[in-house]
Amino acid sequence: MMMSACAYTLTKIKTPPVKRLTESNWFLRLPGDYGFDPLGLGKDPTFLKWYREAELIHGRWAMAVVVGIFVGQNWSGVAWFEAGADPNAIAPFSFGSLLGTQLLLMGWVESKRWVDFFNPDSQSMEWATPWSKTAENFANATGEQGYLGGKFFDPLGFAGTIQDGVYIPDTEKLESFKLAEIKHARIAMLAMLIFYFEAGQGKTPLGALGL
Repeated sequence: MMMSACAYTLTKIKTPPVKRLTESNWFLRLPGDYGFDPLGLGKDPTFLKWYREAELIHGRWAMAVVVGIFVGQNWSGVAWFEAGADPNAIAPFSFGSLLGTQLLLMGWVESKRWVDFFNPDSQSMEWATPWSKTAENFANATGEQGYLGGKFFDPLGFAGTIQDGVYIPDTEKLESFKLAEIKHARIAMLAMLIFYFEAGQGKTPLGALGL
């Protein structure tokens, strides 16, 4: 009887469910994501982390390029996809030297970003930078992958404050800016895709708007 009573009592006790790092709650940890993944690309959290890094970088480039296309065409009157072939274009370097320099510089920067992704904060060491006096500027001041912050990457203090020369991140502001950035980044990437389709028809963004 005693054993039966204990067994009955144990069956009545509701144990809290164990929280596991599933695909859905992992998605909800990322700003701007709500578990929508029809292709199942984010099933592996490791790959999902890299996809988010790639989305951030492509989105930031897209935002800069979209602004550059509008400003460049409005200032010069030349379509963005014809600017390089325009005889009046300012080109102090030959195409070969420009391409080589860009590949060298971008290759160096991207290789450091690649290493830092797999070994966070490894590139903020003095030996990892040719200017050791500013090595601390490359440290991740927020602790968030892809959001460096600090005096070098957030000089105006949008997502933190500088107290006694030390950058102190503001978690609430940082989360708000992370969400706003990823939304704008996705819109910019979509806009850039539309620009490509328009360019295939010989149209420009300003021309499509009738400007």
